[in-house]
Amino acid sequence: MKKLVLATGLSGLVGTRIAEILADSFEFQDLSLATGIDISDKSRLEKAFENSSADVVLHMAAKTDVDGCEDDKLLGEEGAAWLVNVVGTANVIEAAKNTGKRIIYISTDFVFDGTRQIYTEDDEPNPVSWYGFTKFQGEEILKKADIDSTILRIAYPYRNKNNIRSDFVHRIIEVMGSSGRCLAVTDHIFTPTFIDDIAAALELFLVRNLPGIYHVVGSSSLSTYDAVKLIADIYSLKGVITPITREKYFKNRAFRPFKLALSNDKIRKLSLSMNTFLQGLKIIKKQDL
Repeated sequence: MKKLVLATGLSGLVGTRIAEILADSFEFQDLSLATGIDISDKSRLEKAFENSSADVVLHMAAKTDVDGCEDDKLLGEEGAAWLVNVVGTANVIEAAKNTGKRIIYISTDFVFDGTRQIYTEDDEPNPVSWYGFTKFQGEEILKKADIDSTILRIAYPYRNKNNIRSDFVHRIIEVMGSSGRCLAVTDHIFTPTFIDDIAAALELFLVRNLPGIYHVVGSSSLSTYDAVKLIADIYSLKGVITPITREKYFKNRAFRPFKLALSNDKIRKLSLSMNTFLQGLKIIKKQDL
């Protein structure tokens, strides 16, 4: 018998793939605008929780557009980023608490300021963007709530080709294919994460109550420039890769953390294995065929 899971954010890039991969083991009840549920609408959300027999909630819904969230900063608590990432998360937490459900909250590497060489779950968050700040507020609300919960931080998710929207890998492939040229930042370090690996990790967390914070991220961190070179190599792209500094590339855009290398040692102790970026690219190339 499949385990029932209440889930927000199932229609997104990450959520659709997770639902697809875990379909044989879990039945997901979708709480989204598509099913008439706005998580910022507290009363409607609570009714949905009361009508569900699921004992666990997977909360993935978020406004993740970093530049769009920064624009929302001018609106403060009236902006969409705050209403979804903070108010919506608080509503999900309260509804879960009132109905005795456990929460798995999907957070982000952007809760960090990017000044350390590598981040573990024990490092103190210090977000430098409005997106990161709103997601961190969600973490804080959850940690203060008297409820069984787990925070899973993910970073730069990528997956096979899909009809939802392009991940960063396929956007780079599209750019190089159409223009034959791609700008690649040389001084920004990130940790790409294969969504199929996130799904495999979730299979464990949905079944077992493992409280605390975990970094569910890939096993390699690299510069954007090196990542673009790997993509070009694996996909045999012949375009020109032009190096550029983050100062120039992100001019007039939301500030990004400089170094976002995250350690996944904690989940490896749970026998969860995450692919490196090179390994993940080779897999999605085969999946794309």
